[in-house]
Amino acid sequence: MAERIARCGEVEIAYEELGRPGDPALLLIMGLGTQMLAWGEELCRMLADRGFRVVRFDNRDAGRSTRITGGPRPDVAAALAGDASSASYTLSEMAADTVGLMDALGIGAAHLVGASQGGMIAQTVAIEHPRRVLSLVSIMSTTGERSVGRPRPEALGVLLRSPPADAEGFAEAAVEAFRAIGSRAFGDETGRVRKLALESFKRGGHDPDAVARQLLAILASGDRTEALHAVRVPTLVIHGTEDPLVDVSGGRATAAAIPGARLELIEGMGHDLPRALWPRLADLIAENAARATPA
Repeated sequence: MAERIARCGEVEIAYEELGRPGDPALLLIMGLGTQMLAWGEELCRMLADRGFRVVRFDNRDAGRSTRITGGPRPDVAAALAGDASSASYTLSEMAADTVGLMDALGIGAAHLVGASQGGMIAQTVAIEHPRRVLSLVSIMSTTGERSVGRPRPEALGVLLRSPPADAEGFAEAAVEAFRAIGSRAFGDETGRVRKLALESFKRGGHDPDAVARQLLAILASGDRTEALHAVRVPTLVIHGTEDPLVDVSGGRATAAAIPGARLELIEGMGHDLPRALWPRLADLIAENAARATPA
């Protein structure tokens, strides 16, 4: 997969493609502080083999996409207390980046798959740019309603902890995070997690403020529940029963808010995409896309 850069309004978005150009486009949107590499290349190939033009990309403030500078210093503590005035952007801007990438690639409408914050971005695209979405898959995500999808205290601590600024320390922090929030029921993935962290560090460096800005975007965007009632594309909500970072209530609320949405709960899954589940996830995504009206 060859990395490219697309100009999307005021930002540049790093992306990669896999599959036949004429196949229906499927965009993979990753979560908080996480690069597109977390959509494993093997998973991308599984999706391409199921008939999709697969596009994975770095959100703004991640990987090799544009870092947002010049705004206020993100104040996470204030935002958690209800004052998100230090946000440099919201999920709407991140959704606009997604649509801008589609424009740059000549994609009129696409199937969207988002994980965690990526699910929130995908939901926002479906709400604000409905004609650009063929189907929606929201994985381990939530609606923005503060009473659902709440993290366990120990998981929140992992989320807010700033990782070390050296490669080995960064990788060790990723392994510790996996042990706290990952899907341990599906085997020991610490080796894969460490390798991914080292690749990500080499590729995108260490930028705690960038992660904080993405978190502020979530906290500043509010509750999407009512707006989700208007989503009319085939929707699948996937959530792990053992997710400590975004409680399964967030997935239940998302499915309840979107008319006709299907809820797929995966026993033992935490807040990650374990390799053992990739074939199942690829099948579920393809099945949901098959329900869509062709572009």
